[in-house]
Amino acid sequence: METNQAIMAFSQSEKLKSALIWASQLGEMTLALAEADKPGAEKIIKTLVSMISNEIGVAQKAAPHNDWLEAEKDVNTAMVMLNSGVVHESGYHLTQALSKVTNIGQQSMSLLIEKGLL
Repeated sequence: METNQAIMAFSQSEKLKSALIWASQLGEMTLALAEADKPGAEKIIKTLVSMISNEIGVAQKAAPHNDWLEAEKDVNTAMVMLNSGVVHESGYHLTQALSKVTNIGQQSMSLLIEKGLL
């Protein structure tokens, strides 16, 4: 990985980690909502997960890495769970994506530390 790609990968991984955690927590919070409020919450979560998927695509183009593709698959599976009405099941897949994104961030950070940039 080149230095400029490591910088982009590190930056994108930090942004995506936050988004994935938020989406996962929002999914869990829907369990406590009144039934009338759940459809609106699910729309918001679907929008957020869609935005995450788009950002993973940007990251893949800016700093290619196989784990971006794997994270995208996990996010797509989470979206399937959301569309199937089992919001709480999406959390597992979002966590899997989080693990892959974290791995990319760690690899990028290690390279940047080696080069004395962090």
